[in-house]
Amino acid sequence: MKKIDNQALVIFGASGDLTYRKLVPSVFDLYMNDSLPEGYAVLGVSRSKYTDAEFRRKMKEGIKQFSHFKNAAAERINSFLKRLFYLSIDTQKSEDYELVKNRLKELNRKLDLHHNYIFYLSTPPQLYPIIPKYLYGQGLTLQQKGFRRIIIEKPFGHDLESAMELNRSLTDFFSEEQIYRIDHYLGKETVQNLLVTRFSNGIFEPLWNRNYIQHVEITAAESIGVEGRGGYYDTSGAMRDMVQNHLLQVASLVAMEPPAKVTAEEIRHEKLKVFRSLRPLSDEDLRNNIIRGQYTESHVKGKFLAGYRDEEGVDKDSRTETYFAMKFFIDNWRWSGVPFYIRTGKRLPTRVSEIVIHFRPSPTQLFKSVDGAVEAGNQLIMRIQPDEGILLKTGMKVPGNGYEVRSVNVDFHYSDLKDHYIPEAYERLILDCMTGDNTLYMSGEGAELTWRFVQPILDYWNSDPNAPLYGYPSGSWGPESADQLIEGAGTWRYPCKNLSDDGIYCEL
Repeated sequence: MKKIDNQALVIFGASGDLTYRKLVPSVFDLYMNDSLPEGYAVLGVSRSKYTDAEFRRKMKEGIKQFSHFKNAAAERINSFLKRLFYLSIDTQKSEDYELVKNRLKELNRKLDLHHNYIFYLSTPPQLYPIIPKYLYGQGLTLQQKGFRRIIIEKPFGHDLESAMELNRSLTDFFSEEQIYRIDHYLGKETVQNLLVTRFSNGIFEPLWNRNYIQHVEITAAESIGVEGRGGYYDTSGAMRDMVQNHLLQVASLVAMEPPAKVTAEEIRHEKLKVFRSLRPLSDEDLRNNIIRGQYTESHVKGKFLAGYRDEEGVDKDSRTETYFAMKFFIDNWRWSGVPFYIRTGKRLPTRVSEIVIHFRPSPTQLFKSVDGAVEAGNQLIMRIQPDEGILLKTGMKVPGNGYEVRSVNVDFHYSDLKDHYIPEAYERLILDCMTGDNTLYMSGEGAELTWRFVQPILDYWNSDPNAPLYGYPSGSWGPESADQLIEGAGTWRYPCKNLSDDGIYCEL
């Protein structure tokens, strides 16, 4: 692994839930894996009034609850907590950033940080243009001594115009190479394994094109509702929350060409080529290839679940989508004519994210199929979460006379690697930023290209009050009309929590 320089992680919005549940527990996991340099500090910055000791006590609770090493020895946890510090400022006052500068100078002398600082914006999006500006005012963005990097949490813009404006404001104070736009989906081990599955196995790459693949399906389903975040979610919706960033990023990994080298620059280059090849959505596409839905009240497993419009903070006449599905095409040599289907939603039967590659069926059906295996063709399923792994559905002969064919599963589960530690997404992404590797981070151009692709959908919904919004009962797989998106006689795959044995039992 690349040698890691001494450095500090400066978290703006450190009193918030993300720092408590994800960021500090992930840094502690790095510490337990001996992945932190000898000189290292976390400086939490927020409005809340904490002393160093109070901040450490709170973060200790987060570690004990959310870290992979939550049962670590007390002396190990306490040793790590000595690296945590806190500073209370008003992040909207430029003069307060002198306090940040002075505190970093103090920590640099104390811990020999080599003037290397990563600034993590775990704040509301309206502060994204402000904090870099005030850091610049104190000279904290300049790389005269050590490196300076900034990590931006989503949402990266609310639409195309705001994303372009945010890019402009960020690049006024940081170079593109210093900006790390985080997408925690790309930090998941199974998402990264997609590249290895494709490009290290000679049996897949020759088939990974329009000649052998019938269609591609990407699902990100959640069983929970808005969970008390109705006020935020009602201004966002499923399309902004999941599609523009997570699902289109995953689609780019499915569709990209082999990179010349496994470097951040080469992989980003190939992903951008995919985004540039997305077929612009026509008026017909907007009417026929886009499905949006909103969950309604229902009883699931004997429990009453309220409808979306009855959630706290949600407008009683809200037209915000909690379900989104679409069909789109990538117009290049490899994928011409192959439909890509993506869907995401809340209050679906189970929490599951996966990619399904549907291969074309055999040109002639020689054998009788017991369960539709021959007609459906082979499927390669890459499970992102939960029960992470890979499943190949293939046809096999049923024992006995004749040639009846049944679908069987060939599967691999990450849980089988009992001797291997699988890092959480934030742990991997923070470590990558520490080493200067932005492979798994979004580029500014990539963010703008995906916004440019989905902007016509937002415009259509805003301009046409009659644009369909379908209700679906909580606990179902979304609006029935979503099945009509799939070409031919096929439907979506309706996955279980368990990846394999899905034809025997289904855990939801």
